[in-house]
Amino acid sequence: MPTPRGGPARHEIPEIDAAALHAARAADVMLAAARTAGSERWSRYFTTMPDRLRDDPIPSLRAAARLGRAAFGPKDSVRDALPGSATEPFLEAIDRLLKVIARWELNSR
Repeated sequence: MPTPRGGPARHEIPEIDAAALHAARAADVMLAAARTAGSERWSRYFTTMPDRLRDDPIPSLRAAARLGRAAFGPKDSVRDALPGSATEPFLEAIDRLLKVIARWELNSR
């Protein structure tokens, strides 16, 4: 079933859906780590991300993934506040999701 914007529904692109769900699970870990560390800033930053990665249509999913990737800035990074056991799997999952989306966009032109 097409989305309101005319593109395919997310579940119609299994590779994107699987990568997004994997990233959502990693975002759950990031959010839990931020809360455990008492990091208000990163807790707020990641509070909606797991649900967005689980539920958003493809165009919004790309935006959510880019927002997640932006947490790893060169001068201000989530890596400075949270343990690598949470940050690195999330970063790998987000990068994978962005690559899958980019490949799909390239092939659907």
